[in-house]
Amino acid sequence: MENRVHAMKSENYHQGVAMEGVKFVPEAANTNRRVLRDIKNIIGGPHQHLAVTKRGLSEKYVAAVDPIKDQNSFGGHRPVTRKFAATLSNQPTSAHLAPIGSERQKRNAETAFHTRADMESSQSTKMSDDIPFQMLSEMDEVMTSELKEIEMEDIEEAAPDIDSCDAGNSLAVVDYVDEIYSFYRRTEGSSCVAPNYMSSQTDINEKMRGILIDWLIEVHYKLELLEETLFLTVNIIDRFLARENVVRKKLQLVGVTAMLLACKYEEVSVPVVEDLILICDRAYTRADILEMERMIVNILKFNMSVPTPYCFMRRFLKAANSDKKLELMSFFMIELSLVEYEMLKFCPSMLAAAAIYTAQCTLNGFKSWNKCCEMHTKYSEEQLMDCSRIMVVLHQRAALGKLTGVHRKYSTFRYGCAAKSEAATFLLEAC
Repeated sequence: MENRVHAMKSENYHQGVAMEGVKFVPEAANTNRRVLRDIKNIIGGPHQHLAVTKRGLSEKYVAAVDPIKDQNSFGGHRPVTRKFAATLSNQPTSAHLAPIGSERQKRNAETAFHTRADMESSQSTKMSDDIPFQMLSEMDEVMTSELKEIEMEDIEEAAPDIDSCDAGNSLAVVDYVDEIYSFYRRTEGSSCVAPNYMSSQTDINEKMRGILIDWLIEVHYKLELLEETLFLTVNIIDRFLARENVVRKKLQLVGVTAMLLACKYEEVSVPVVEDLILICDRAYTRADILEMERMIVNILKFNMSVPTPYCFMRRFLKAANSDKKLELMSFFMIELSLVEYEMLKFCPSMLAAAAIYTAQCTLNGFKSWNKCCEMHTKYSEEQLMDCSRIMVVLHQRAALGKLTGVHRKYSTFRYGCAAKSEAATFLLEAC
């Protein structure tokens, strides 16, 4: 080794290569210690596999260490020292010679006598083993992210954007519409009343409530008020009656005053008090109406901003991609529900979704509740079935009895004669 060091030194100087920073140990005649332990010390830098040329490697070592013709080498072999030659001479010449070196060389020795197909597969395995673990992790992350993107694309395809048509409409508040309806969902319980609140009343009952609301629907139609006004009127009446005991002779006064408050909240042009007095056939005075107005707003703590079924109707009709015919049929169903006391057990969003589902079944003659409707309403077809069946029964008897105000209203051409459609009785047969 000492001779080789001096040979390399003279060769480097002969080629004009300056070996700065390389220290050479002076020759010692009476020592067997190696001057250099690693080839890296000679070149003074990181190890490079092209820096050393292998010489004199025996065929035995080639068979043991590099059985596949040393494909990864570049024509050189490891130099054989005395110690290494003695080690090789003590080992058997069998093909099952224990490989020396790295784990990769051991794997190559074990597959030395396999078939060519096995060798090719081992080479492919060796290539995959050469890939760093960090690179494999990055590849897994990329594949996982791509799969997530594909799944998100599938979800977006299943739920189309129903607000794209209103992107340029500032009144549609497309940027905030999801947050608005999330808020409606959280607060709709505040607008509901106990479904048995009439048990606390001593002088009125649910039939009287139905007569009052049926009459108010006709008043609403004659005054040509907004749909929002009707739903808020009924909500104010129920919330007030659930908290305050009212005598029978003042029930109509509560109704017209609730409509006055709803008009002040929703309408641009509000009916004057004198008109409401005439509608009541002068049963009440102006002072009576103003006094009842003060009482209602105090009992309700001036809370008029509640989500009614109308709030959800507009959103759910949009999700159902409705036309005018479906819209009128849906409002016919839900106004029938306003009159009925038993429908108070359903929350506003449930009433709106069930009205649209029942209207679809009535017009189409079969069940039709797609994924888009289910996503935006948050109700499945099974969840709507109980409420929808009650609406079918209400539709069947809408023209019967004394409370026919809704049927007469939706039998006109202005409302598309929706009341004259055949009820979806097949929903009742599915019970």
